[in-house]
Amino acid sequence: MRQTVDRVEARPEVVSREEWKAARDALLRKEKALTLRLDELAAERRRLPMVRIDKPYVFEGPDGRASLVDMFHGRRQLVIYHFMYGPDGHICTGCSMLVDNMGHPAHLNARGTTRVLVSRAPFADLEAYRRRMGWREPWYSSHGGDFNFDFGVSSDAGETFGLSVFLRDEDQVFHTYFTDRRGVEHLGPNWSYLDLTPFGRQETWEDSPPGWPQGRPYVWWRKHDEYDPPARAESVHRSGGGVPGGAGG
Repeated sequence: MRQTVDRVEARPEVVSREEWKAARDALLRKEKALTLRLDELAAERRRLPMVRIDKPYVFEGPDGRASLVDMFHGRRQLVIYHFMYGPDGHICTGCSMLVDNMGHPAHLNARGTTRVLVSRAPFADLEAYRRRMGWREPWYSSHGGDFNFDFGVSSDAGETFGLSVFLRDEDQVFHTYFTDRRGVEHLGPNWSYLDLTPFGRQETWEDSPPGWPQGRPYVWWRKHDEYDPPARAESVHRSGGGVPGGAGG
């Protein structure tokens, strides 16, 4: 019989406050070291090369037929969560939990970043489930196309999940990052998504290549209903210019 938290008898060791603090301080040093290492990995990620997307993918979304460029909603960066929901009707519970924990998109938008979901199930099925769950993220169907197969989340064996990041320069789109499996389980706060993008959080403390858009931390933060809408799609346009490795880099 499986034990539940309210029934389990195992528990941490009970010690004095002094012993607890010593153990906690030792753990804190390891946690801080890990935070610095994660910052280093994000800096490496911002220096990854990228691949130009030449295939004209077509999706169906909230406004009808859409291209990959359309999904940017006028911004420079695009995060796609490849939600495991195929034509067979199976809906991934883990993917659903992940989307439940997505932060408000206004904060990503303020950094020139759009986040959407893409699945191979027909759009009508996706929209019905999105409404049931009460999600705000736009959801696009790649049903009948090659997109899921080309990005390794659909095969003859079935569907899986993952996350891709793209950068747009006018009408050209570049694939900059991909992760799957446990690589997506830490996602939740908007910072965790920005750390996967080529321009990162766009703050001065970050180790980024020359020419990357950067400003002082904290000052761009707003309550999600207080951002200036016209500035959301333009923030990286004004600061960045060009693409990594291009004239602006």
